[in-house]
Amino acid sequence: MNRTFVISGTDTDVGKTVFAAGLVSALDGYYWKPVQAGLEGRTDAETVAALSGLSTDRILPEAYRLTTSCSPHRAAALDGITIDHARLILPRVDGPLVIEGAGGVAVPLRPDWLHLDQFAAWQLPVIIVARTALGTINHSLLTIEALKARTVPIHGIAYVGKPHQDSEAIISTIGGIKRLGRLPHLPVLDAQSLRSAFLANFDLADFA
Repeated sequence: MNRTFVISGTDTDVGKTVFAAGLVSALDGYYWKPVQAGLEGRTDAETVAALSGLSTDRILPEAYRLTTSCSPHRAAALDGITIDHARLILPRVDGPLVIEGAGGVAVPLRPDWLHLDQFAAWQLPVIIVARTALGTINHSLLTIEALKARTVPIHGIAYVGKPHQDSEAIISTIGGIKRLGRLPHLPVLDAQSLRSAFLANFDLADFA
């Protein structure tokens, strides 16, 4: 089976789309955002396309493209539809696949179906992306506990931001998960700078 990873954040705007772009570029894989909520401006798939340098056929079409930038359950309701998890079937690809969720693990896709439920159904390894700012210990440990409660496999945790060795270490110690690395904020963010930073701060053997 090809390597497949699910990317989820401890909160919104933690940098998981940038991390996903770096990972899929390093793996020379495919990217899939099952549910895109918000079409104003650049979508996450378009951001990954720009930052990964991958060809357009490696950026898979979303199962749902919702107009409003908000929780998917609400965005779907505003569009007059209900997200059907039966449509979130894993695409077949010839290579590694990076799947990006929307926000954190408890974000609802509909009132009775959270991302946690979808991740539990997939049973794929989840990479948690967390910022290194104040509050990350609490947010990260709650995310870890929620995934473990649903018996979702956790591949590890990746950080985005300035170094904070104590916070990064204590999360791994208490949560019992692997620290994969930390992606620093880049003064110039483009495909080349992201790829260089990713390869410098993460060990590709951890994703083999």
